[in-house]
Amino acid sequence: MIEKNCYILGIESSCDDTAAAVINNGVILSNVVATQKIHEAYGGVVPELASRAHQQNIVPVVHQALQQANIDKKQLSAIAFTRGPGLMGSLLVGTSFSKSLAFGLDIPLLDVNHMQAHILAHFIKAQGQKSPSFPFLALTISGGHTQIVKVSDYFDLEVIGQSIDDAVGEAFDKSAKILGLPYPGGPLIDKHAQQGNPNKYTFPKPKVSPLDFSFSGLKTAVLYFVQKNVAENSNFIEENLADICASLQHTIVSYLMDKLKNAVKQTGITQVAIGGGVSANSGIRQALKEAEQRYGWTTHIPRFEFCTDNAAMIAMVGELKYKQKHFAGDNVTANARMKL
Repeated sequence: MIEKNCYILGIESSCDDTAAAVINNGVILSNVVATQKIHEAYGGVVPELASRAHQQNIVPVVHQALQQANIDKKQLSAIAFTRGPGLMGSLLVGTSFSKSLAFGLDIPLLDVNHMQAHILAHFIKAQGQKSPSFPFLALTISGGHTQIVKVSDYFDLEVIGQSIDDAVGEAFDKSAKILGLPYPGGPLIDKHAQQGNPNKYTFPKPKVSPLDFSFSGLKTAVLYFVQKNVAENSNFIEENLADICASLQHTIVSYLMDKLKNAVKQTGITQVAIGGGVSANSGIRQALKEAEQRYGWTTHIPRFEFCTDNAAMIAMVGELKYKQKHFAGDNVTANARMKL
């Protein structure tokens, strides 16, 4: 039986990436992302600059997504957009544009939770990606969130563990800044870690409840560690950068894995999926692959283009909502602190 075409346009604007994608029955036809380079000069995302860049980017990005999918906007069945969580100014651009376009085309509007989309990106039909079966555990790790979620169905999600302060992605980026690396520093720590000794230096693993995380103390420990050693040797960072990065990454990855092991033990669920920008990190990917062999877990790691912020995952959730007729009302608004 041939499935009837169901084109959903997904729009993502939660932080500093303007993205649009078109999905048709689980298959991504286009996935366009416009990154904002302007923030690199400031060492982090400037919310006001981000929202202005979204306003400039959103029309050409959507146009390109439709063009690459080889469809006309009149063929769209619905429009899905990121309602939250994220930066309010950025979310407002995507929300306003999506509402206007859906109204103009007289098609349904679908509001999507950004963190739920990171989890459900695993259901995109893509080469080298196998969808998990329910129930499974999802570790969502990004610049703004660190959560362990029990996923019983597409829209039955329960947060069972989370960071009580900072997110893991922020710990990577801030530590990189302390080491003098440019923004975004997380991928650079990963790169330098490949050449270093992960056991050269010891950093603390903050002690909180078994399924929760804390990263603020780790950032402080890195700061004091660098200050102490640079005072003794002004070239300490340059001479030991690879070992520092490898040791820091090893500490963070083993901390994440400790919490995942606790979650598997507590729930009895051995299917584990990761999502979010930090899931592109080679250390966490390697640790999950090793856990398959060591603990008998089934692990699901998304393709790189579905790890960082993208609209393909928004379109995927939109399609699932569309098929269940979970439409948003005309009065829907952006929600910067939206919960799962």
